[in-house]
Amino acid sequence: MTGYPMLDIFLSVLYFFGWVLWLMLMFWIITDIFRSDDLSGWAKAAWLVGIIILPLVGILIYLIARGGSMRERQEAQARAQDAAFRDYVRQAAATDGTAAPAGAAAPAGTAAPAGNGGATTASDELAKLASLHQRGVLNDDEFARAKSRVV
Repeated sequence: MTGYPMLDIFLSVLYFFGWVLWLMLMFWIITDIFRSDDLSGWAKAAWLVGIIILPLVGILIYLIARGGSMRERQEAQARAQDAAFRDYVRQAAATDGTAAPAGAAAPAGTAAPAGNGGATTASDELAKLASLHQRGVLNDDEFARAKSRVV
């Protein structure tokens, strides 16, 4: 090990982690370029060519020019994903897989999952609505509207 001193090992590890950091930044920025709605197609192509042709300089220029708005775009995407997930959970909780959502205008005698011959009664719907209201899936207004449709 005398041919490779400790400082060279340290520098090799430092270069390796710097390279990994640079790769992560590059993919993060490329993702941000394609996610950005305020850039036209030509601007996206120009940024992409700049980052690929002059990688270190291109990444630094991009971070200086558009670094502040990267966080805003990431937060907007996270909020949109969260809203979509919450909407999906609300829909999944309001349905039993085959019937219409509890707040929908589905009549009380429509087909539903197996139970009493595949038909659901008004009391079954009211019990389901009460359960959803109790768990907090439906607020008071939604519960009142859905209840008035069933009754």
